[in-house]
Amino acid sequence: MAGTDSSKYEGFTAEERAAMKDHAQEQKKAARRASAAEAAAEAERDVVEKIAGMKDSDRLMAERVHTLITSNVPALAPKLWYGMPAYALDGKVVCFFQPADKFKARYATLGFNDPAKLDEGEMWATSYAVTELTPEVEARIVEVVKRAAG
Repeated sequence: MAGTDSSKYEGFTAEERAAMKDHAQEQKKAARRASAAEAAAEAERDVVEKIAGMKDSDRLMAERVHTLITSNVPALAPKLWYGMPAYALDGKVVCFFQPADKFKARYATLGFNDPAKLDEGEMWATSYAVTELTPEVEARIVEVVKRAAG
């Protein structure tokens, strides 16, 4: 590719490698679960435990986002996805909460994957930076997640 120096590529960051390891463990754990009800309950516990282990600012925000989504969009099932709290419809991740600390980012992110029904013309947002959860931001999160879930 013109204009790139491939000798500078240093591979995945430690955070990216950790996320891939998290995902592999999540897949193995999910495969071992016996029933759908057991899987759902265990997946929810996994999400709550992951949130509890976050640093304060990320944890407080993730706890509130988790409550907003599970209370207002019950069709979405909590699960871990690459070590992040995520919410799935029919097993496919619709949205996820990426804590700022996960990839040493400036802010936490509420992100959406392809199954999210957010299409608006030729261009639309697939992630939102979240720096504070005001009542207005919370209302917007509920509105966007409801729309994404269809």
